[in-house]
Amino acid sequence: MQIKCPHCNKENRFPIDKLSSIPKCGICHRGLLSVPITLNQSNIDELLTQKILPVLIDFWAPWCGPCKMFAPTFQAGAEKFAGKIVFAKVDTEAEQMLGAKYNIRSIPTLVYFWQSKELGRVSGALPPAQLNELALQLAQLSSAK
Repeated sequence: MQIKCPHCNKENRFPIDKLSSIPKCGICHRGLLSVPITLNQSNIDELLTQKILPVLIDFWAPWCGPCKMFAPTFQAGAEKFAGKIVFAKVDTEAEQMLGAKYNIRSIPTLVYFWQSKELGRVSGALPPAQLNELALQLAQLSSAK
């Protein structure tokens, strides 16, 4: 899988089966999954078809006020659950085809996946406690395998 480091912007490639080992950037050595990763047409399928960690995607847009307010909460969740859940973001303005493919009608919308299957979705910005509860439920999926 190829991920751009959210800290130094360098492209990193690592085997998808090493996802739960908390991959680090080859340049700055910081965690690649300690912040939400950016998904696009070229990398979303590879991430969603892996069977190692659940994926929680925030579909958002840069002009959306609630999306901007929710971003720090989502980032804190990525830090807390790194190695247990993959937190990812899709900018629906830049990736309009993905918004259509996943039938996103309002933003922010969280969609969660496990082993290629959509398990559910939540529309609207969640408070930290509610996001934490959802993440705990998702984290149990990978630990139960």
